[in-house]
Parts: sequence; C-alpha cells; structure tokens
Amino acid sequence: MTTRIVLVPGFWLGEWAWADVVSALREGGFDAAAITLPGLDPDHPDQATVTLADQAAAIEAALDVDADRRILVVHSGASFPGTLALDRRPELVDRFVLVDTAPPRPGLAFNAEQVGDFTLADAWRGLLEGGSFTDLTDAQLETFRERAVPQPASIVTEAVQLTNDARHQIPVTAICTAFPASAYQDYAAQGVPYLAALLDYSDVTYLDLPTGHWPMWSKPAELADAIAKASRND
Repeated sequence: MTTRIVLVPGFWLGEWAWADVVSALREGGFDAAAITLPGLDPDHPDQATVTLADQAAAIEAALDVDADRRILVVHSGASFPGTLALDRRPELVDRFVLVDTAPPRPGLAFNAEQVGDFTLADAWRGLLEGGSFTDLTDAQLETFRERAVPQPASIVTEAVQLTNDARHQIPVTAICTAFPASAYQDYAAQGVPYLAALLDYSDVTYLDLPTGHWPMWSKPAELADAIAKASRND
C-alpha cells in the first residue's frame, strides 16, 4: 500500500525546513515530500499577488490521486491554505496532521491588521520570549534567520473562505509541541479563535511532543515517528 505524505512548512519557510523529517519518513517506507508554498519561494516573480487559493492549489497538486492513502501535514500558519485545500478537495486527504497548529474557521485571517509583509524579524522578540525556540541550537537559529523569507501581506491579511462541511469528516491528528494537548483542548473549549475549530471535526487525536514551535528541527526523529503513527491510523 502506497502512503503519500505531503508536508507543508509554516511562515517564512520552504520545503528545506522538513529535510530531516522527509528523510526519516522515506527510510520508513513512506512516499514523503515537502513543498514550498507560492509566495515563499525567494524567486517568486510577484509575491504581493499570492492568495490562499494559490497556496491551496499547490497543496492539492502535491497530493497523489493514485496513492492508496494521502496524509496532509501542515505546520503553524500553513494550516490556513491546508484547511482551504481540505475544504476544496476533501477526497484527496485521508488524514489531516496539524503540527503545533489548528485549522481556522471560515472568515478568520492570521492578522487582518498587518501592514506590509510579515518578516521573521518582526516576530523574533515575541517568539523568543514565548519559548517558541525551545530546544533549537544556535546554528539552527542562525540558519532560520538566514533562510527565512518574508510572509506576503496578502496571505497574512486574507480571511480564509470555507464552505464545504465535508472537511469536518476527515480524521485529524494534532501534534502538540509548544503547548500540551490538554491546553489545546481547554483553549478550544473556551472559544479561542485560533483553536476553536478543532471542536468542529468529528475525529481528532491529540499527540504530545514537548518541545518548541519547530519540532522538525528540534526533534525531527520524534516528529517523523508521530507522523508515521498518525498515517497508520484508520
């Protein structure tokens, strides 16, 4: 049985961010591939025109219709185009894996008030103070700073439009890293906007992987194991 695993990095990152996880998954026999979303390629001709629909289309194209199973893995802000792809083509996804993130509800934007592109430098202090860089080495942080690409303002400010409730029937695995699964569930129950949509899905499995916000660097082997486990769940 062929299992296609598509890994989508969050803000500022390209497919390179998943390199260690992709290698581990391929060694485990999976057809794993990471993608760089439109607008996150440094050579993109016009980042300002990129939309969530463009990014969702790239995700859809990476999902192999001939595979026996298709697993979509999204990290952080990639949950927005990832959920849109799920909404548009739910038949292409057998399990939706969320890495330290949650699916948005219709009409939610990451930050509707953002002015200009959102850079890693803009967020650095808040991420540092919030513990998001836990377990990362100085070398990893330096690579992050060197390779980070500004997040197009068009993506940050666009409200995601979702219309197909069939997405709620796709099994979900939430891999919780910066916060424990219990916190995810508590905040969702309280109606916190970025987590509340977890309540809309009929089948959600929570896995704890204690580390920072970038487990693909801090604990790649453990993250690959968690994704592999999720991909085998029916």
